[in-house]
Amino acid sequence: MSRQANRGTESKKMSSELFTLTYGALVTQLCKDYENDEDVNKQLDKILFSHLLPRGYNIGVRLIEDFLARSNVGRCHDFRETADVIAKVAFKMYLGITPSITNWSPAGDEFSLILENNPLVDFVELPDNHSSLIYSNLLCGVLRGALEMVQMAVEAKFVQDTLKGDGVTEIRMRFIRRIEDNLPAGEE
Repeated sequence: MSRQANRGTESKKMSSELFTLTYGALVTQLCKDYENDEDVNKQLDKILFSHLLPRGYNIGVRLIEDFLARSNVGRCHDFRETADVIAKVAFKMYLGITPSITNWSPAGDEFSLILENNPLVDFVELPDNHSSLIYSNLLCGVLRGALEMVQMAVEAKFVQDTLKGDGVTEIRMRFIRRIEDNLPAGEE
């Protein structure tokens, strides 16, 4: 029985490492395809969230559907509860980490996710000529896309990054608005 449990752990670690390396190859190719880091950052953000890229949008839709099916999490009642679910359930489920939630704004509409360890940057060193690259910008797109699918418009951006010499990776999240369902007149 312990061998089976060990195989499951090894399989997850191998899948995680394969994803990390594949993502690294994608970022490398984008750096070759685009002239500047700002364009690469935009592409990384769009990968999993964009109405302009139907395939990416569909991946975002599937990701939230997978999350809701596997986690058995119900609808969050406020932004604080959403933050807890993101940090304690979603990041743990998909990246195997649990970021801390800090720096709440007085209005309760902004917070920071602090990642002590970002698995996307394993095996990564940024070259000097890509100092403005936001390597893990994919995470911001995933967060925005998934939350839009549950009627929550947010802004997500990197504030600190260990790849740039910071002690931690920090993603700042800001609630913009609730997205109302646009149902045809007379239907509810």
